[in-house]
Amino acid sequence: MSAPESEPAVRHSHTPVMDDERALKLLRDGRLDVVGRLVEATNLTLYCSVTLAGNTVACVYKPVRGERPLWDFPDGTLAAREVAAFEVSQATGWQIVPPTVYRDGPFGPGMCQLWIDTEREIDLMRLVRSRNPVVRRMAVFDAVVNNADRKGGHLLPLPTGHVYGVDHGVCFAAEDKLRTVLWQWRGKPLAREAVSVLAKLDRELESGSLGRRLRELLTQAEVEATWQRVRRLLDTGVHPSPSEDWPAIPWPPI
Repeated sequence: MSAPESEPAVRHSHTPVMDDERALKLLRDGRLDVVGRLVEATNLTLYCSVTLAGNTVACVYKPVRGERPLWDFPDGTLAAREVAAFEVSQATGWQIVPPTVYRDGPFGPGMCQLWIDTEREIDLMRLVRSRNPVVRRMAVFDAVVNNADRKGGHLLPLPTGHVYGVDHGVCFAAEDKLRTVLWQWRGKPLAREAVSVLAKLDRELESGSLGRRLRELLTQAEVEATWQRVRRLLDTGVHPSPSEDWPAIPWPPI
């Protein structure tokens, strides 16, 4: 079976609103059918439908076999990193990453993530430069997961005001690799809410379920580095600043 070579001609016009648990069950257990391919993606990214008990939603499926090797991310898989990012997102309570699972599919095991319908009228450049508190949460999240590729196009604004983030395959490196377009809070004190969430992550990484789950998805060194980044944020009390040792902004930025 070969993957479709172009964008799907028709996409679901609306992803039904559902709680995370229901979405996760659909993604894990539903029948996964390939509709088309998102050709702008670097790695094989398939637009699919997933159906269970008469319910159908759109999703994105990224099989491991479609990943291109990366010299600076030699261990594990991009799909596992995407799932790890979802686990951290869930632990924060901020729902930054859409429901995401690791499962088998038409092209083998990979990441499967709920498709998100965005607010098309929102100016992404303005959102990226804004002081929006929801986007500020994402900046903290990216510092925790060491996101090496936070482009503006990876922000998915909803009509409700919520903003999702996607494409977390190049996160969790043991070495600092933070590259993002969200530097407007650099050096600024962390919001009180963020400090509380980071303290929770600290506990969960040390002896809770988050640490155990991440060790199933990442190397021990990567999990330890994630914990150290959380501790560093708590110790400094400020948003990180760009490093002088590597580019601070991904290319292209949007």
